[in-house]
Amino acid sequence: MSLRRIALTAASAAALCAVPATAHADTGPLGLPQLFAKPAVQDQLRVTVTDAGDGRDGTYELECGPSGGTHPEPANACARLDELSANGGDPFAPRSPDAQCTMQYGGAATARITGTWHGRPVDATYKRTDGCEISRWQGLVPVLPATGR
Repeated sequence: MSLRRIALTAASAAALCAVPATAHADTGPLGLPQLFAKPAVQDQLRVTVTDAGDGRDGTYELECGPSGGTHPEPANACARLDELSANGGDPFAPRSPDAQCTMQYGGAATARITGTWHGRPVDATYKRTDGCEISRWQGLVPVLPATGR
């Protein structure tokens, strides 16, 4: 073997062995390297709005963690849901069965939200047929559109 070839082989081996001191591989069970990272849990909701008027009707996808989707205000909607979820709150809870509601009509708008939030299934409906339902709707703006009523 020529002296030149030996020098190139030694230089190549040295380059391959040069690893920064901070380099490491994440390991899984049995100390084996993990080849694929676990995907982050993402909240995904489908918001369907009807009879809200003024271009507010439609079906929107809302993703939180990070915020995205086809919803017109994903960051604000996710922030509102986080705010309502603080301290164990359920932003999709139905009204209490023994609630006393004012008899007022807030319009024909209806909405349905389905999907997952914080790992739990969501299937909630909203309408504006009395004071309690109007309050539930308004509490979810901007997840649901402001109706102006």
